[in-house]
Amino acid sequence: MSEAVLGIIGGSGIYDLPGLSDLREERIESPWGEPSDVLRIGRMGRTRIVFLPRHGRGHAIPPSEINYRANIDVMKRAGVTDLVSLSACGSYKAELYPGLFVLVDQFVDRTSGRASSFFGRGCVAHVSVAHPVGPALQGLIAEAATAAGLPFVRGGTLVTMEGPQFSTYAESMTYKTLGYDLIGMTAMPEAKLAREAEITYATVAMVTDYDCWHEEHGPVDVAAVVKVLHDNADKAKRLVARLAADFPAERVPCPAGSHNALDNALITAPTMRDPALLAKLDAVAGRVLKAA
Repeated sequence: MSEAVLGIIGGSGIYDLPGLSDLREERIESPWGEPSDVLRIGRMGRTRIVFLPRHGRGHAIPPSEINYRANIDVMKRAGVTDLVSLSACGSYKAELYPGLFVLVDQFVDRTSGRASSFFGRGCVAHVSVAHPVGPALQGLIAEAATAAGLPFVRGGTLVTMEGPQFSTYAESMTYKTLGYDLIGMTAMPEAKLAREAEITYATVAMVTDYDCWHEEHGPVDVAAVVKVLHDNADKAKRLVARLAADFPAERVPCPAGSHNALDNALITAPTMRDPALLAKLDAVAGRVLKAA
């Protein structure tokens, strides 16, 4: 197997990752456009780390304007095999309180207008995202959270909304009634694209608020979120440091099949594939395209 390279995408409040040795910044070009920021590449112990702030340093990019394809593409080009998303989220359940980390395993995509696939006219592919989170990677995160003494819950469903506005009360009550656990603005199409790129993906949902359903807490606002973000950011950095300390040296095959998700996904006949699109897919799908 190949070397395991741990990618970290930092969400709101996490724009840097201290503690990296042999640190360098690298701007990798992508045929899909500009990623959110330069990559910060280094090591924590023996583990190679690639860090990218999802919204850019200074939080300049709103959720719907993030170039998710470019972000995942440059992670792939940097050698990332396992990707951990750190995301601020609202909660639909009283027991999922602000400051708690939730290791979600399912997503509901309520976004619109975001490019959600690397494939398209000239090279069509269908990958399974039935189980979008890598269970083995999630298990390593759970072990790291336990070792670091961080409160967390394993399992849950996160609905991704378009944003940048917070939910209406009707939306909040609808999602709560449907039984969803959390709401955020960035997990989709990020998780879908990671699967297409054969990168194992997991999300650490960092609860910041109760959206707007809670009778006692009232509507969410930026001031309330930022107050929790700072504490969550410190805990997230502790979590990453602990995860890196025990991360396997070689990539572990994913029980959900993320490591070979493209094996039977391409449906367009080789003679009908668009050379221009194939050139853009050199990193994401190079493994299967070279074998075709």
